[in-house]
Amino acid sequence: MALKKLFHTKLLALEDGSYDVFYYKKRYLLSKQTELNGKLIKLYAEELGDTDFISLNYYPLIGDGLLRPCEMPEKKVIDFVLSLKKS
Repeated sequence: MALKKLFHTKLLALEDGSYDVFYYKKRYLLSKQTELNGKLIKLYAEELGDTDFISLNYYPLIGDGLLRPCEMPEKKVIDFVLSLKKS
């Protein structure tokens, strides 16, 4: 449960917009949008120069936060958000 709270805090702290981040020394272009007056966060990140990507929708006001990864394991998107470093 503490991991999800950390995820929630870090995801909300990321700025909206598009910018480069690093995930395990690989560079990604991250795009984050907060919509519906903060009820929905969309995040998409694509590895530059390769085929890996991260995609999720997050509803911070539903329960303790409702995470909906897009076609990937929840563990992968949580690890990405917790491990990413801004360039």
